Amino acid sequence: MQDFESQRSRLHISTDAFPEDKRLAMWRETYGRGIAKVDIEPIGDGPFQADVTFTLLPNVAIAAGSRSPAHYRVTPELLKQGRDIVALSILRGGHASATQFGKELISGVGSASVLAATAPSVSTLHTHGSFITLALERPAVAELTPDFTAAYGNSIPSDNPALRLLIKYLDTVLAADELANPDLARSAAAHIIDLASLALGARGDRAEMALGGVKAARLRTIKSDILAIIGRNDLSSEMVAERHGISSRYIRKLFEEDGTSFTAFILTERLARVRRMLLDQRYAHLTIAQLAHSNGFNDISYFNRAFRRQFGATPSDVREAGSKG
Repeated sequence: MQDFESQRSRLHISTDAFPEDKRLAMWRETYGRGIAKVDIEPIGDGPFQADVTFTLLPNVAIAAGSRSPAHYRVTPELLKQGRDIVALSILRGGHASATQFGKELISGVGSASVLAATAPSVSTLHTHGSFITLALERPAVAELTPDFTAAYGNSIPSDNPALRLLIKYLDTVLAADELANPDLARSAAAHIIDLASLALGARGDRAEMALGGVKAARLRTIKSDILAIIGRNDLSSEMVAERHGISSRYIRKLFEEDGTSFTAFILTERLARVRRMLLDQRYAHLTIAQLAHSNGFNDISYFNRAFRRQFGATPSDVREAGSKG
């Protein structure tokens, strides 16, 4: 891949942007030939639709989107234009099949097919479906999984723990808007490579190396999930643990290793969110108590003490300063 700093970190393309009578031809040329290096053959007589967002990271390219039914063929001719990558295609919705080396690669929604970039393949969406495809630079994968070629032409089942965490982490990465920062992009890419390597079968010392990145990826995913539900009064380590299929003790350990605690992280984020709302005139019609309650604080006296301790000012002082600004 080109140097990341010279790339756009995210690009969205859709057939909706093309004239209806030229939609398929332009998608074949722009996406099929220009990007994915595949021939596209629609299934059925319905209008062709495709929508893909590309996220470019060091050593990792992510394509996520949806498509109408079609065959996607990698032919010997197109292989000559291929890159030195390992491809992981994850089915998120719909009914699909894929073959390479004469073997079926997809085992249902949530599974991943491992595709060699050096051999013909056919991937088919039989119904409208959604997907995430990873193009991983081969040297980066080989460093952690020297025998990764053994996974070619195989499916990684949906109950594979590393794959399940990879999907959750990808959802977090795809929702993030900070990836234009090169340091964050490199960190996210490293976590993806670690998780993919474990899903591909990394063993021994190399698996231990990957596990360090897995912890960081899991913690980031957990933090993102907490922020999405931070206003809930019943938010607890037990609730989050159940959502992620791990123990509450392990969650607390992850935060401790990060230099904080589960409780401290939630308190800090809740206070910061209330402060932002106090400074935002869109919330001026809400009382301070209402803002505190909406962010998970049941005890207003405790909230006021914690707020003043955190920011050196009362909530009323902050709101007044915001109204003058």
